Amino acid sequence: MQVIQIHHPMTASDVVDQPVVLAMGFFDGVHRGHQAVIRRARAIADERGLALAILTYDHHPAIVYEKLSPKRSRYLTVTPRKLELFKQLGADIVYQVNFSSQFAAQSPQTFVDQYLVAFHPQVVVAGFDHTYGPKDVATMVNLPKFAKGRFEIVTVSEADIEARKISSSRIRRNLDDGDIATANELLGYRYKTTGTVIHGEARGRTLGYPTANVSHDAKYWLPGIGVYVTRVKVGNQWYPAMTSIGRNVTFGTGRPVTVEAYLLDFHDAIYGEVVTVEWDYRLRGEIKFDSVDALVKQLNQDAKDTQTYFKAHPIKKLALE
Repeated sequence: MQVIQIHHPMTASDVVDQPVVLAMGFFDGVHRGHQAVIRRARAIADERGLALAILTYDHHPAIVYEKLSPKRSRYLTVTPRKLELFKQLGADIVYQVNFSSQFAAQSPQTFVDQYLVAFHPQVVVAGFDHTYGPKDVATMVNLPKFAKGRFEIVTVSEADIEARKISSSRIRRNLDDGDIATANELLGYRYKTTGTVIHGEARGRTLGYPTANVSHDAKYWLPGIGVYVTRVKVGNQWYPAMTSIGRNVTFGTGRPVTVEAYLLDFHDAIYGEVVTVEWDYRLRGEIKFDSVDALVKQLNQDAKDTQTYFKAHPIKKLALE
């Protein structure tokens, strides 16, 4: 898969000179609705013997259009993960455009003339609610007017992408609530985040539960505070784990949120390792314990519950990983 970064204004040298089927969208999460769009484009490309290209953006367009809270600038899929999912869905080319104020200032007609047509599409595919400029004008309904017959247009319907059930905003709410099962169902894969193992306070070691303190990029949308059943990938190996997202409230107030994973039956030092955390199930919320003994008792139970969960839910291979 060829990935091409584009900064406005685009030049001819930015584009692969071949006809394509072009799927367009921001695709945060690359959830089942997004997958329906990309798979439709892939099917059309296969029928016509064409490459599949995806047009997407390096950050959410809302960053340009409105003032966002720090949390809203986080993503279900940061760029490396998004590209990984695009590859699994069969993309041949990905055009990732820097969504800047100058890029956004183009009229819908200029965008179609200088961008869409320049990508050499025979067919452009997008979801019914996709926009490429002002929401009341740059709609899929109006795209034929701007296209002027230079490419075909396929709009994936609301029913086809299950839009009433599936949306990136709903998945974010599910993650905030710790409803990992629903989030994973809507995504069509188990939610994953990636971070680097760093030194923490090493308190877990004194409790008999040495944890890997996983520092995540600030762009990740992490699940809500709580204790989770997870798997952690170190190198090429996955390990069952129980992972806490919380403030360690038993040991004081006003503490920062940390992600700490206890890998079952694992004893190696892994500082500096880049690990992937796969989120499966929320065991409980964060509790402020009256004593260290009470905390350890709960950790013992969490470990048992994690083992029980994995026995009852063997890992199954999904269409996307």
